[in-house]
Amino acid sequence: MTFVHHITATSALGSGLSAQLQALRAGQSGLKRCDFESVTLDTWIGEVAGLDAIALPAALKAYDCRNHRLALMGLQADGFEQAARAAINRYGAQRVALIVGTSTSGILLAEQAYRERHGEGALPDWFDYHKTHNTGALAAFVREYLGVQGPAYTLSTACSSSAKAFAAADRLLQLGLVDAAVVGGVDSLCLTTLYGFASLELTSHQACRPCDVDRDGLSIGEAAAFALLTRDAQGASGPALAKLAGWGEASDAHHMSAPHPEGRGSRSAMTAALAMAGLAPSAVDYVNLHGTATPANDASEGGGVRGLLGGAVPCSSTKGLTGHTLGAAGALEAVISVLCIQHGLVPGSVGTHTVDPAIGLNVPLRSYEQPLAHVLSNSFGFGGSNCSLLFSQLEGAQ
Repeated sequence: MTFVHHITATSALGSGLSAQLQALRAGQSGLKRCDFESVTLDTWIGEVAGLDAIALPAALKAYDCRNHRLALMGLQADGFEQAARAAINRYGAQRVALIVGTSTSGILLAEQAYRERHGEGALPDWFDYHKTHNTGALAAFVREYLGVQGPAYTLSTACSSSAKAFAAADRLLQLGLVDAAVVGGVDSLCLTTLYGFASLELTSHQACRPCDVDRDGLSIGEAAAFALLTRDAQGASGPALAKLAGWGEASDAHHMSAPHPEGRGSRSAMTAALAMAGLAPSAVDYVNLHGTATPANDASEGGGVRGLLGGAVPCSSTKGLTGHTLGAAGALEAVISVLCIQHGLVPGSVGTHTVDPAIGLNVPLRSYEQPLAHVLSNSFGFGGSNCSLLFSQLEGAQ
């Protein structure tokens, strides 16, 4: 069994769990009209405040970029860094793994470097692709910062990246290759994603409206979220918060950017997560939807969820609060799922005004309290990369 011990999240809602929980309860969105960098698009974003003021340690200065500043801010919130170091002290640095997800890594720095090309097109000398833009740079930075010496790598499978990090860590733990794992996701705003999604006509001119009858696109955000996983219910920093009871991964290979219209891939991933946990579909108390607010995604996911779980279980998307944080979405929403179990909270779908009846799901518009024993969190990416995580309350927990 894999236990979730320490969690943290930083998003447009603020830094740390308290800010996330307060916004979840109040339905307070962190989205705003886009005023990022030189972007001129008519869209909304979820931006983390204060990143420009973050300074990396001098010894790690070569890693300096927006993504790693966000990672550092995330690691330093909620005492997570201390919990990770406690695990290293308890189990040994070589027995702690690090698996993180990202989609764009430090690409913003590459965009800025491109503007400063030399006369013959060469990038400026200050730009270090390997330690900033390279997707592997995120794992390298966090590994050096924390001192992890076990298996360490980055997953980049679009918007399922950091959900799949949980599955990858669970494999290492259950094989006995490590005793603990730091997992998470970090993705930061950049011009490539903002203009790229706009070119695909996937961004909305308003704050996103997941599952709404008039939904017309997503709002891009940024976030850093981490969790400490072990096979020990007590762990190094106190008792566990929840169990990672199951996970499922699937590839429907339907299209490079569009989900299968019937939700076959999402249903397959959810089915596998339930099978691993040994649970019937009726056991799920809440589903944190991928819920990007694009017409095709929400309809597809609705079909997958409805076909497996029926239409009664509460389902909502938290992207109306944070925006779609891309490679960080899986970890951010995993942390939110654990928070919901801890506090017995079903989040309302912020931004949703009128639920699309064609989706056929029970989507609450406002948050309410309800004990949750089992929560399913969905994360789906381009190319049909699907991942569902199932978190469960600890036995005897209230």
